[in-house]
Amino acid sequence: MNEDASPNWEQIADAGRLVGLEFSEDECSQMAQRLAERAKNFERLREGPFARLANHDAPSLYFDPQLPGKGPVPTVERHYFLADAPEPRRPENLEELAFWPVSQLARLVRKSQVSSLELTEMYLARLRRFGPQLECVVTVTEELALEQARCADEELARGVYRSPLHGIPWGAKDLLATKGYPTTWGATPWREQVLDVDAAVVQRLEEAGAVLIAKLTLGEIANGDVWFGGLTRNPWNVEEGSSGSSAGSASATVAGLVGFSIGSETLGSIVSPSARCGATGLRPSFGRISRHGAMTLSWSMDKLGPICRSVEDCALVLAAIFGPDGKDLTVCDSPFTWRPQNGIEGTRIGYVASAFAPDGSDDNEDEGERENNVNVLATLRSLGADLRAVHLPEDDLDAANLVLLAETSAAFDEMTRHNLDGQLVRQIESAWPNQLRSARFIPTVEYIQANRFRTHLMQEMDDLMEDIDLLVTPCFAGKVLPVTNLTGHPALALPNGFRANGTPTGISFIGRLNQEAELLAAARVYQEATGFHRQHPPQFTGSMSG
Repeated sequence: MNEDASPNWEQIADAGRLVGLEFSEDECSQMAQRLAERAKNFERLREGPFARLANHDAPSLYFDPQLPGKGPVPTVERHYFLADAPEPRRPENLEELAFWPVSQLARLVRKSQVSSLELTEMYLARLRRFGPQLECVVTVTEELALEQARCADEELARGVYRSPLHGIPWGAKDLLATKGYPTTWGATPWREQVLDVDAAVVQRLEEAGAVLIAKLTLGEIANGDVWFGGLTRNPWNVEEGSSGSSAGSASATVAGLVGFSIGSETLGSIVSPSARCGATGLRPSFGRISRHGAMTLSWSMDKLGPICRSVEDCALVLAAIFGPDGKDLTVCDSPFTWRPQNGIEGTRIGYVASAFAPDGSDDNEDEGERENNVNVLATLRSLGADLRAVHLPEDDLDAANLVLLAETSAAFDEMTRHNLDGQLVRQIESAWPNQLRSARFIPTVEYIQANRFRTHLMQEMDDLMEDIDLLVTPCFAGKVLPVTNLTGHPALALPNGFRANGTPTGISFIGRLNQEAELLAAARVYQEATGFHRQHPPQFTGSMSG
């Protein structure tokens, strides 16, 4: 085989047999181009970022001899503060509450102007009415929801108020285990799977008084917006997918089918659907929230986070779910205290000048999107922020794909070995079945080298964040998603305007590690000054009494 040729299917089949794997001729042929490209990538990485590695450079992964559930669990103090706002009044048409933020719903519930049962029944009706159109719901947890809502109302009548989430209906991305209900991971092989455990996040939201009303769609095993039941839709344009993989969480929240939702991100799955649908989505720092009971895609990159209708709502949800549980040993015990009164004046905000260039340095942006992004900088200046031009690391980041694909292929080893991947809907070259088959040929050395290089990347980001308080960037500019997901930095995606066709655009704020409070406070000032989050998709607001 010459240097530019792809391996033929027989060679791939023979290589698979060496390690006890059987691949069909069609599967080997689909892998051929990807393996040839990966071999070239290995050479490029060895001559580039990997060449900088010295003998003492350790991987970004650490061995921990402590077994899950065996060590002490630090006590976490949870503080809930609501920003100053006028006391709301119950509207004549209860369905108007479908789009109210949690912070406002909480005031109504606490003052008994509306009951949790009323909210729950209203959202259940909207799930039945609009869920099929958006293809965003896997399972409506009606029996559980009504039980939790009645319990929330009874507790409130006794003077028990757990948190601002008390009595608020929410939706879970369907990779979070929930006792008594299917947890499908969006994929046919697991569509009947029922796990006898509640995910840590599900437990903590129940402790906060929230009401689980639905399991929401995700792309097959957390990739894209196509699942075994269809294509999850963008509420602003139902001809368009909602992006992935927290597709249902963003779609349902923006369409007013739940009060808030939980999503997950490995390489963009909170940021992307939040930007597409106009949600406000928080990807917390890696290690902020326990992933116990959540489907694993990548042990070293997976993160759970809230998808809401406002920055303040994200803060209230994070306050309920952060902190160690003794079962996910990556979780740190760093405190989180939401201070909504904090402003933005004097905050040092970095930006990559080329990402906001009017000539369109990002080929994926349209003119309206570029204009909205540039306007973000002007707004931040007018609010008193100290804007500083910075440069993100520009290394070859194919290492990110090596880490993700190697870990995902291990997490779904049985699916590949038992040919369950043939049951997935998407079977194109770039979809999971082929990606995970070809990942079996990633050498162990390259995976470890990628994690050693990751340590260098973490240092570069640490150096960058030393000089700024946070970073503002178009959501998909340059390499911001792979860089910040590899380094574990928190990101908040929120709407920053609309295109000419009426669909929303989004902007990202990136914070320092475990400093979500500062990130959220600054982003809230921008959000309140612009108000884009207060606009809702007309198709789902115009039939309130229908």
